[in-house]
Amino acid sequence: MTEEQLLAGCLKNNAAAQEALYSRFSPRMLGVCYRFARNREDAEDMLQEGFIKVFTQMYQYRNEGALEGWIRRIMVHTCINILKKNKKFTNSVDIIHATSLHVKEDMIPSIMQAKQVVECIRMLPLGYRTVLNLYAIEGFSHKEIANLLDIEESTSRSQYTRAKSMLEVILIKKKIIQKPREKTALYGAVAPR
Repeated sequence: MTEEQLLAGCLKNNAAAQEALYSRFSPRMLGVCYRFARNREDAEDMLQEGFIKVFTQMYQYRNEGALEGWIRRIMVHTCINILKKNKKFTNSVDIIHATSLHVKEDMIPSIMQAKQVVECIRMLPLGYRTVLNLYAIEGFSHKEIANLLDIEESTSRSQYTRAKSMLEVILIKKKIIQKPREKTALYGAVAPR
C-alpha cells in the first residue's frame, strides 16, 4: 500500500490499513519510545498509546512533510506526557549526578543510533536523558523543551550540558570513545636544553 492508500484507509477506520501503517512505522517508533522509557515494557506501552493518538488524530495530518516525521512527533509528545503524568521526569532531574567535565560536540560519536550508544544514553538519569533526546536527537530547541517539560529554558540548557558530560564519562568507561588527551602547558614550546 502507498502512504496515500494507508492514510485514506486509516481515515475510514479500516483495520487492514491501520495494521499496515502500524507494521510499517512501529519498529522505528519503538526505538524513539525506548530512548525515553525506563525499560522495553514501558517503551511498548508508550508506543501503543502513541499509535492510538496517531489513529485518532490522523485527520489532522495535512501532507506537509513526511508522514513518518508527523508520527514521530506524536510519539515524542506521547512519551513526554507519560513521563510528566507519572511524575517520573520531575523527580529525576537532579544536579548531584553532574560531573565537571566539559564536552565538545565532536567527542560524541556521530552514530547516535548505534545500539551501544543508545544503551549508554539510557544509563543517564531520566531528566538528563529526556533533555538530551529532545535536543540532540529530536531537534527541539531549548525553548521548546522548556515548554514541553514545564521547566526554565536555562534548566534545559544546563541539563543538556550535564547529560553530555555524564554521557562522555559512560562512553569512556565502556570504551566506546577514548579519553581526550590533555594539553600540556608547553604545547608548541621549544624544549629546554
